[in-house]
Amino acid sequence: MKKISNNIFIITLMFGTLITISSNSWLGAWMGLEINLLSFIPLMNDNKKNLLTSESSLKYFLTQAFASSILLFAIIILMFFFNNNLSQFYSLNEILILSTLMLKSGAAPFHFWFPEVMEGLSWINGLILMTWQKIAPLMLISYNFCYNFFMMSIILSMLIGSLGGLNQTSIRKLMAFSSINHLGWMLLAMMNNELLWMTYFLLYSLLSISIIMMFNNFKLFYFNQIFNISMMNPIIKFLIFLNLLSLGGLPPFLGFLPKWLVIQNLTNMNQLFILTISVCLTLITLYFYLRLSYSIFMLNYQKNTWMLKNTYNMKMSLMSLILNFISIGGLLMILMFYMIL
Repeated sequence: MKKISNNIFIITLMFGTLITISSNSWLGAWMGLEINLLSFIPLMNDNKKNLLTSESSLKYFLTQAFASSILLFAIIILMFFFNNNLSQFYSLNEILILSTLMLKSGAAPFHFWFPEVMEGLSWINGLILMTWQKIAPLMLISYNFCYNFFMMSIILSMLIGSLGGLNQTSIRKLMAFSSINHLGWMLLAMMNNELLWMTYFLLYSLLSISIIMMFNNFKLFYFNQIFNISMMNPIIKFLIFLNLLSLGGLPPFLGFLPKWLVIQNLTNMNQLFILTISVCLTLITLYFYLRLSYSIFMLNYQKNTWMLKNTYNMKMSLMSLILNFISIGGLLMILMFYMIL
């Protein structure tokens, strides 16, 4: 019965997003966002015995309800300005709408709720929050453009996403700050090309699914748990950190491809200043991924003879193996295919 109700909520969640994307009016888009919110809350609160899950669902609901109320207020003001031909106030109202949409998506400087909510969620719900829940707000953000506001949010998202993950031991918070950093790159791609940010989002979703399937399979929530995995199977530990490096955008992994496309586009448009800032801030994310990889690969540890083999399920599904293969070697496959053609 619980599985059937979850499937209904997932269908409603997808339906709400599709309503927002296909809506011809701001009021219809707002209704889609509300349907999406009200269907995601029961999914978040699937484990009622876990207080962190209940706290995360409450934080998410309050933040999203606050953003929705401001968005509805901005829509009403927009209609008033349109009916009274007060075009001089459009820009202020546009910034208000963009602020609420960035609050819904978790972009800086409206990111304060995102890591805290991620910390209390299961991996599957966290994956939905990092990927599907961003589609509708990002699509609405792409309809509005305010150069100075975009630039501020892009730089702050990359800065906070990079610096926020430096001192983290929780994998869920690390993925949250990584998502904020990638969100900055998506907004940067959105400024130049609509197809480019969609390509970035699809590749980011693929990489996130690949690594979160591994975290969910082995029940990993903190980095010190990876030592237990490494005692069982060092290959799995190796795959985890190759996926992390791919998510950070290190060549020759697939995660470098969307950043490569954005860098090439910015170079062609002569926007070298924002390009330099973006690359430098992204190097910080690679630094803490490499630091974690180095510390876990290079530290000596002793295997415990009393550790039970059934502590972790060491088998990986075929889908997880395929996604890992694409994440690690996807860029090389694309380059080989391009050279053949």
